Amino acid sequence: MTLGMLASQESASKVDPDASVDKWKIFRALCEAKDIIGVSDRALAVLNALLTFYPKNEIAEANGFVVFPSNEQLSLRTHGMAGTTLRRNLAMLVEAGLIIRRDSPNGKRFARRNGGGGLGEAFGFSIAPLLVRAREIEAQAARVMADRLEWKRLRERLTLCRRDIVKLIEIALEEEIAGEWIEMQKHFNLLSASLPRRPSAAEMESLLGDLEALREMIVKTLELKTKTEKTDANDGQNGRHIHNSNPHPISELEPSFEPKQGAKPEEEARPWREPPKSFPLAMVVQACPEIVAYGPGGGIGSWRDLMAAAVIVRSTLGVSPSAYQEACDIMGPENAATVIACILERGGHINSAGGYLRDLSRRAERGEFSLGPMLMALMRANGPAARKTG
Repeated sequence: MTLGMLASQESASKVDPDASVDKWKIFRALCEAKDIIGVSDRALAVLNALLTFYPKNEIAEANGFVVFPSNEQLSLRTHGMAGTTLRRNLAMLVEAGLIIRRDSPNGKRFARRNGGGGLGEAFGFSIAPLLVRAREIEAQAARVMADRLEWKRLRERLTLCRRDIVKLIEIALEEEIAGEWIEMQKHFNLLSASLPRRPSAAEMESLLGDLEALREMIVKTLELKTKTEKTDANDGQNGRHIHNSNPHPISELEPSFEPKQGAKPEEEARPWREPPKSFPLAMVVQACPEIVAYGPGGGIGSWRDLMAAAVIVRSTLGVSPSAYQEACDIMGPENAATVIACILERGGHINSAGGYLRDLSRRAERGEFSLGPMLMALMRANGPAARKTG
């Protein structure tokens, strides 16, 4: 006897005389919620056998609560379960508060007939807790089923996202579109390898966020390339030709943290037309975790939070207001804040943050700089796959 068993007996004594529940319906709910309640499959097999001895389908006070089969009878209805295993699983059902022992003075299970020929006092196992806890068990079963559906939904989204990324990278490689496609492919493989064989919903949701951010980055890169090609084609048709001795113009996604030696921006520049779209906020925070501490309340949940944090970091790094305003005008406020976050992350490699930001702004104005490679490099350094291997 334990305090938990005493509590179960106390609650079972407070049965609503008008309450009833279908024994097989509550048993199915128990099978769904068995991990939460803490019973094994074999214990449920024993409970199933006990319920077959209950004379009615509806568990109710009017039908009584006690069943009194012998161990031999239970063994037969559990397909020959051994006596020791049977007793162990009966004890598990008692400890879980699903049945209550009603022992006779000699420990036997039996029932006495009353004067009218019906059952009087009975000794065995009371299944009253199933009636008392019916709502609780059904709620737990509903929760388990909802969690299972959510797990399945996440798995499907994860599968589709992975398929999209693989196909997009394959298209980019087949069409020989400029970009860091091999690096993106390696990053995708590292992310995929970080998923356990039997992942939880939280693990899948975390990976899904990373993969969706990567997919959005790939889509933006392809859209930018398509838009650039259309613009170049229109300029050619209108007779506006920019002299370039190199037949392959500088890629908008060329990864670099310093200006290229010997470059001639006056000749190779492409006119800046509009600030590019920002990358996903989740990707920025993943690539640049250090800026999170500067957000309002020590966290970043929106672009407004990131831009507020960038203003503080700008001052900390010694970047002048004019240099930051210039970056906002050219790149857009979201991308300028993202660049500040990247500079903070690589602070030890940059001598003058203000001068570096002005240089990036000039390159962005000429169409020679994109955030994609910078974020990819930092994601490889700070992403979940890197943290796992580190």
